[in-house]
Amino acid sequence: MRAMLATVALGLLALLPMARAADTPFRIGYLEWSEDPRYRAERLKAQYPLQPWGRPYAGAAQAISETAFSGAALKLKFELLKREAADVAGMADAVKAMVTAGIHYVIVDADGPVLADLAKRTAALPVTLFNIAAAQDSLRGAQCQSRLLHVLPNHAMLTDALAQYLVLRRWASVLVLQGPNPADAELAAAWARSAKRFGIKTVDSKPFKLGQDPRERELNNLQLLTGSKDYDAVFVADTDGEFARAVPYQTAKPRVVIGAAGLVADGWHWSWERDGARQLNNRLIKAAGRQVTSYDWAAWMAVKSVVEAVVRAGTPDYDKSDAYLRGPDIVLDGFKGFRMGYRPWDGQLRQPVLLNTGNWAIAIAPIEGFLDPVNNLDTLGFDSKETACSKSSASKPAAAGASK
Repeated sequence: MRAMLATVALGLLALLPMARAADTPFRIGYLEWSEDPRYRAERLKAQYPLQPWGRPYAGAAQAISETAFSGAALKLKFELLKREAADVAGMADAVKAMVTAGIHYVIVDADGPVLADLAKRTAALPVTLFNIAAAQDSLRGAQCQSRLLHVLPNHAMLTDALAQYLVLRRWASVLVLQGPNPADAELAAAWARSAKRFGIKTVDSKPFKLGQDPRERELNNLQLLTGSKDYDAVFVADTDGEFARAVPYQTAKPRVVIGAAGLVADGWHWSWERDGARQLNNRLIKAAGRQVTSYDWAAWMAVKSVVEAVVRAGTPDYDKSDAYLRGPDIVLDGFKGFRMGYRPWDGQLRQPVLLNTGNWAIAIAPIEGFLDPVNNLDTLGFDSKETACSKSSASKPAAAGASK
């Protein structure tokens, strides 16, 4: 009897390597723009709100490490293939090479202009790109692409979250300070839309300029910038972040600061503790070796999106899994307490937005009481009636044909 049991045990042990070897690799691409100025050492050291504090690749790698059980039923082993390039042409070549190698999902870490160009250059390929690092509204509007999905929340979602909170607190008037960068103008436009949408008055909008030149005091002196009309809050449109950090507690009137400093709306925050977020934060912080931001969470969430789509579709076939990924039945858990999925009109991930004060997440939007007839998450950002995406089929790309 013992000999028989020993024989059976040895047989089972012998099968384990065979079963593991039989697992088919399912590779997800990860592509970085190596020249992204947001990752310069001096910027990372400053840790500005709404800016990356390090490359978010560790978030994607952590998500891959959590997939062993998910792929077991399909005998799939999920893997990451990381590439980088110094310009858009090199990035497009990398995507083409990945598709040739059978990879049809690629996570992209690049800013808005680079990502928009990359999406155009690869639009004809059977590949879905995941935006984890560009918040520009234009990518979800005039520059939308059918094969581009957005995990990071866009500016309109962030400003809508702030506006909802201001309505809750009955802070009804806002002074806007706008930076000189084109991206600052887009962020200020997002706030103007949100203010109109939720009935908040913009009492004045003033340009600012970083520096201490006495000849430009009206542009760089906070007492002059904030000392005119009365207001309840100051919205700072500063996508660079360096000017904004000096605004709280320096305004001429004792008022709350929102936007790029003070009360900040973001897709994720390391202090969020509800809905199992503490455990996720611990894993991400350990993987990254630092406090994490929405970029790290977005990289993690992009991998989770692909894995969920493949597993629920029951097949690694690209056309079928991609259809499920973009369809109404997918349910994604991002540890923020809401069921999430991608909007069919512009490819944006529906998700809550966290409101934080630097070291604590004080609220989550949509704020209670703000309702939508279809999905309350659509009170954040562009709903189906408001979208500027000219391609109504943004989430329904042309069939890729036979794909592995």
